[in-house]
Amino acid sequence: MGYELRVERPAPLGFAELATVLGQAGFEFRGSQEAGEVLARHGDEIHAVADWNGRLSGTPDSDWQVAQMARVSSLLGARLVGEDGESYAIRDGLVEQLNGSAAYEFGKLGEILSAGPTLWSR
Repeated sequence: MGYELRVERPAPLGFAELATVLGQAGFEFRGSQEAGEVLARHGDEIHAVADWNGRLSGTPDSDWQVAQMARVSSLLGARLVGEDGESYAIRDGLVEQLNGSAAYEFGKLGEILSAGPTLWSR
């Protein structure tokens, strides 16, 4: 089991809103209103980004997946939060991890998305 990131916001997230935002942003969804997967394309391949089961979460294994989850969170007006309370965001075209006053830059959003889902080494 990997490290879970979850999408959080003050207002509950309903499936209809999720489906609308995903469709407008070019994401795909596979499943039902109760449970499914958020998918994103890279080249000719489709990759899982997050899981839906009444809440949106995922266990990314690449910077690309973190960036895609940060995109979805931003589009939903939500925060992407890790198990240890850190958050992930897109600011000025950069994907960042924020923990208190410290910020770690993953890199430029466009470059991360272009590079695709290269798995982290374990």
